[in-house]
Amino acid sequence: MELEVYTKEGTATGRTIDVPDQLFAAEPNEHAIYLAVKAQNTNLRQGTRATKGRSFVSGGGKKPWKQKGRGTARAGSSRSPIWRGGGTLHGPLPQEFHLSLPKKVKKIARISALSMKARAEQIRILENFTLDEAKTKHVASVLKGFNVLNEKTLLLLPEYDQRMLVAGRNIKNFKMAMAADASTYDLMDCKTLLIMEGAIEKLKDVLES
Repeated sequence: MELEVYTKEGTATGRTIDVPDQLFAAEPNEHAIYLAVKAQNTNLRQGTRATKGRSFVSGGGKKPWKQKGRGTARAGSSRSPIWRGGGTLHGPLPQEFHLSLPKKVKKIARISALSMKARAEQIRILENFTLDEAKTKHVASVLKGFNVLNEKTLLLLPEYDQRMLVAGRNIKNFKMAMAADASTYDLMDCKTLLIMEGAIEKLKDVLES
């Protein structure tokens, strides 16, 4: 597949780049995408919510009143679940939330996400560039050039770039990620996917291996 290459100003360079069909023109597997997104969202859950049962609520050690003779219901503790201030019955407890996926399914999901973006013509390839200074206006000008400043946009970088990450972190609806680390959720949760030329090789290394 041939994709046109653009400058950081958003103008066409007049040349194209050959991207592998097995990454950008594969038949999307929507179920794999669903599983990958579900696993990522599930693994973000802390599972630390908890309530106190009758054995954890403070107090209630002494029997409130004698067993017989009062004409009222017997009671052994003031921390019974039926008492005000008592423990919670069958309440939520800390729980481990974790979903793991086979590496093959994760790979299929990311390839499917890339192919869906390519099919929808939502991918733009940028020439490699760096910033001389970490200024938000420089990254904003790139987004303006592609007319995506206020849209959900993801930029894939070939490698870690401190200046780029600092310059773009305050822009609304804009995210950056290293190509090797971008998740299926990241790829799907954007309207426009910007990919630097150097990031294509990183995607090949990760997804074709």
